[in-house]
Amino acid sequence: METVRTSGPTPEIYITEELERRPPRRDDPLREKRALQELAGLMAEQPERVLPRFVDLAMEMTGGVSAGLSLLQETPAPGLFRWRHLRGLLAPFEDSATPGDSSPSAVTLARGAPVLARHPERLYGWIAEGGFELPEILLIPLNLGGETPLGTLWIVAGAEGHFDGGDARAMTELAGFVGIAMRMVRTEGRLQRALADQETLAREISHRLRNLFSVVDGMVRLSARTAGTKEDLAEKISGRMRALAMAHALVRRGSRDAASPTSDLRVLVEQIVRPHEDPAPGAPHRFTWSGPPVRCGEQAVAGLALVLHELAANAAQYGGLATREGRVEISWRFLGGQFVLNWAEQGGPPVAAPPEARGFGATMVEDIVVQRLMGGLDLDWRPQGLVVTITLSPANLAI
Repeated sequence: METVRTSGPTPEIYITEELERRPPRRDDPLREKRALQELAGLMAEQPERVLPRFVDLAMEMTGGVSAGLSLLQETPAPGLFRWRHLRGLLAPFEDSATPGDSSPSAVTLARGAPVLARHPERLYGWIAEGGFELPEILLIPLNLGGETPLGTLWIVAGAEGHFDGGDARAMTELAGFVGIAMRMVRTEGRLQRALADQETLAREISHRLRNLFSVVDGMVRLSARTAGTKEDLAEKISGRMRALAMAHALVRRGSRDAASPTSDLRVLVEQIVRPHEDPAPGAPHRFTWSGPPVRCGEQAVAGLALVLHELAANAAQYGGLATREGRVEISWRFLGGQFVLNWAEQGGPPVAAPPEARGFGATMVEDIVVQRLMGGLDLDWRPQGLVVTITLSPANLAI
């Protein structure tokens, strides 16, 4: 900020030493005690009124013609002070911004003690440009809990020679109490937010566990109906549980960076199909996938993980992955306002007709897509391989 240029030496505006030289006006310890009690009462009942009442009390107790707070904002650099809770002559300038590195408030915070200035408009150009004439101004540092700078309290007098050491002492006491009070308010706010987050997390865990138990219960019951042996049952359940575990891990990873748990569909596809790739060095990929970035909600991730696992397991046993030449192409896109995922097998044993009986896998895929995700499912048994088309609304994809 530019300062006002003068033909002579820099004007002497900081006269803090005058506070101790001037004879003090009559102290009023009872008034100071009542002010602290009033602020304490507001702190307990109406904490949002502490700062404005603090300014009122400062102007009343010192006999100033105007008062307010310069609250420090560190961004944008090099920072600025925002005028808040203005009273008296300068009240019309509420919420004005003043320089953070060239102002009486900056000097006060740097000193860490009360500062007395006279006619600061003679040094600071931005004050003169605002048309302010400030015969004398007393500034008190305001720290959050006595540590973090919050800003300053300033009080303007109508004439020079007004403030004395008693004013500085009384205002410093009030400012110290207010700083502690504001720190308590912020600490309480953080605790309340932490408790709310904890309650939300507990509800979320409970919700996930209920869903997980429901899915596992249905999986075990239906697997038992179709399994020929206990070994077959164990293998089917184990594979499906691994798919659920992958989905759960992806949801947890995504929830750290989002307001609600989500996961990338591309990552999900890669995790599910990886066990079915040929591990031999130099072997061609058996899966290809393509599509735009898509974020899926918790239920959609769990559902699609089980669907993709069932399709891959079925392809490995009967379909496009049952031969070394078999391939699966997975693609997705948004079409007509709907999310469409395609699973296309080729190179496996020729398909003569759809299976006569539906196993658990097909039943579960239909239940997940149609019932739980409220989408559409189409199974096209082509001679070259099964083609599956899943259609979901964006809203259901996000749940």
